[in-house]
Amino acid sequence: MNEQIQQKTIDLARGLFLVRYNGADDKMSPPVVRIYADRASINNCDIISGPDAVNGTLYGPESALVVSVLRPARLIVEVTPQLAGGSTAANIKIEPLTQGQPASQPFGSFGPEPGLGDLNDLKLLAHVAGLGDVTVSANSWIAGPAAPARIEGICLDWPSKPHDLNLQYAVKFARPQRGDNQFVPVGTFAGTRGRALAITGFSLEASGPGLDRYAISAETIFLGAPALRVTGNRIVVSGPSGREPLVGLKLNIEELRTQPTPLAPLQPRRAEAVAPAPRSEGRVRVFRSRQGAAKTIG
Repeated sequence: MNEQIQQKTIDLARGLFLVRYNGADDKMSPPVVRIYADRASINNCDIISGPDAVNGTLYGPESALVVSVLRPARLIVEVTPQLAGGSTAANIKIEPLTQGQPASQPFGSFGPEPGLGDLNDLKLLAHVAGLGDVTVSANSWIAGPAAPARIEGICLDWPSKPHDLNLQYAVKFARPQRGDNQFVPVGTFAGTRGRALAITGFSLEASGPGLDRYAISAETIFLGAPALRVTGNRIVVSGPSGREPLVGLKLNIEELRTQPTPLAPLQPRRAEAVAPAPRSEGRVRVFRSRQGAAKTIG
């Protein structure tokens, strides 16, 4: 690589992003900025430039392009001086673009009921030593019993996650690192790539009004330790000493369906003698019903 060329990698979650060339130290001959996906992310994102522009290239400040990310992807930002020995100091800003969330689902629309989401598109991506990024569906092993390998980064992707369920997760390393044990939302990569830093701990927290409708579980294998299965709204796992590498991970989320209570068969009623009603003496008796406790729905 040319020593004058500077590169930086950026990890992006699913979404739409504006990449803006904000400024440069050399105003007369600003460096050229090129944006492209790394080899493993080519099929995960699209870089959108103007119809007459060179795809992914920004020639100076006040220029911009758009990146559409279908699945978590890694972008490379490459800065090249315009002149030999020129400056490579450029200010690049990446801003997420959003159209907001619908307030409610219109009556009569098709698809899942509001808030239920779709469990079929829940995906787990992990960066595995020697393999790179590996993606599996829910309830499937990454690495694991058949092929244990060091897991260095994790990203949970759920495009149709229900609005009333929140998930966040964090990873931990044997030695403190940037972002160590910091919770991130769904669609965000937690961990490292290509630095030979194995994860030694994993945490997952679920919250929201719809929490009681789902069963969440994680199965993990840490080097030299047996497989461990944990269920609950808050999952925290690590090896016996807290320093063993994570070499297998399986996550699963199931929807709990309440079964109706069957009605007891009707039994023929025997005739009973009816006692004569007591004679009224003209008094009125008032019975106060016990007030039920109020229930708060979070």
